Amino acid sequence: MTLVVALYVYTDDGHHWMFIPWLPVSIIGTAVAFYVGFKNNSAYDRMWEARKIWGAIVNSSRSWGNVVRNYTSNLHNPLPVDDAEIKAWHQKLIFRHIAWLYALRSQLLVATPWEHSNQRGFTGSFARRYQRLFGVGLVDDEVTRIELQQFLGKEEHDHLIAAKNTATQIIFKQGEDLKKLRDLNLIDDFRHMEMQKILNDFYDHQGKCERIKKFPLPRQYANMSFIFVCIFIFLMPFGLVPEFAKFGNIGIWMSIPFLVIVGWLYVVMEIVGDYSENPFQGMANDIPMLSLCRTIEIDLLEMLGETDLPAPIEAKKGILM
Repeated sequence: MTLVVALYVYTDDGHHWMFIPWLPVSIIGTAVAFYVGFKNNSAYDRMWEARKIWGAIVNSSRSWGNVVRNYTSNLHNPLPVDDAEIKAWHQKLIFRHIAWLYALRSQLLVATPWEHSNQRGFTGSFARRYQRLFGVGLVDDEVTRIELQQFLGKEEHDHLIAAKNTATQIIFKQGEDLKKLRDLNLIDDFRHMEMQKILNDFYDHQGKCERIKKFPLPRQYANMSFIFVCIFIFLMPFGLVPEFAKFGNIGIWMSIPFLVIVGWLYVVMEIVGDYSENPFQGMANDIPMLSLCRTIEIDLLEMLGETDLPAPIEAKKGILM
């Protein structure tokens, strides 16, 4: 901006042919604003949908704890089993579900090629530093591994962790155990179907998360808006400086801060959309999956009658992960 103003002030009138009327520049600015606005709306929709999905996971998880505790019983069993065995089934099904939560979170945090931390150059290095300072680096990187080991038996843990999609196989294992419960008459057909329906809901929630994670905002919208913003900012001083020149010499120099502010607004709008389109990339503006996992974990453990509960995840540096 300063260079263009200096060019206008310190060169003779012969160079003023470089400056253009404001009207065509304003038309470009309006078009860019609409384009960036569409991108930001789409990015916000992706983020808000991700938050709604995790809200549904919270609700379905509580329903799962409820049906496991209250449906699995000797009510329809001609050969009753002891209460300790039923309690062991309750613990196994609920513990495995808690492991599913942390496994899903871990899988969603794996960087895709289009996410910022997986890019080259300044963008990638800045994003990785941003993650360490204001993202997943705020929490212990071992949290998922510890939780999986705690809530899965060693043999089951080693088998499931080697799967291509651990979260999918955990839910499949839950379905196998529901069949065993039916064979033992600890649940009837109706309860079996209702519990299986909740497992199907978990698959549905997981698939929705994977759709957002594995399909980016279309590149023609994600990338071209940055180019359009650059074009507009480049042209803006050539159209606005002559307008400010109508207010005299002081007006010309006052155009610099005004142009900088306008350009900054467009850049920030572009960056806001750019960093909102991927809600599972482990940065400060992500869905707080760890906090939600811990909330569900506490609720389910209380349903089991546990009193030694983990502490809720607290915000660090004003950021909740």
